[in-house]
Parts: sequence; C-alpha cells; structure tokens
Amino acid sequence: MSTTTIAGHEIEVNEEGFLTDPDQWTPDMAEALATQIGITLTDEHRRIIDFLRKDFAETGETPTLRRVTKVGGFPTKELFKLFPKKPAKKMAYIAGLPKPHGCV
Repeated sequence: MSTTTIAGHEIEVNEEGFLTDPDQWTPDMAEALATQIGITLTDEHRRIIDFLRKDFAETGETPTLRRVTKVGGFPTKELFKLFPKKPAKKMAYIAGLPKPHGCV
C-alpha cells in the first residue's frame, strides 16, 4: 500500500490507485479522481457516484455494472458514454470504492 494526496487529503491507496478505506473519500476527491482518468464530472456523473456510495453503504460491496443498471436504473449505454471503456472500474475509482468483483 502507498500513500498519495488527492484534493488536499493524504490517503492510502492500493497498487491500482483505489482507496483502501472508502471512509476517507470526500466529494471533493471525486473531481480530482475523475480528472486523473480524463473524466470531467457532470451532474449525471455525480448522481451515479451517489448511487454507488449509497449502495455500498447498504450492502458493503461495490455495485457491479449490472446492479447499477438494474437497481440504480441507469441505462448501460449511458454508463459507457459517461465512463468510457471500463465503466464499473471507473465509477468505483471515482466513488472511492473497492474495484468491483469480476472487474479486471
């Protein structure tokens, strides 16, 4: 594990850059994390990130892409448009959550 500074907060991250403690995450970090992977956050991005954080708090697991579409009600095409190529991984990264199971 290593330590990095994101949006003025010193946090621990794993070898892939994911926060090791989701409780360290703040909304300010979302902007900085998104910028690191080339995404400019919009209100729609934030709605999805809010869903991920809420679902994680309720279940203790990072929601999969399928769960985000089925439970969250976000269309798959929209997720790929907002978070190109690897939406589940990118959404979890920006939300400060562990990488979803089955995500490479």
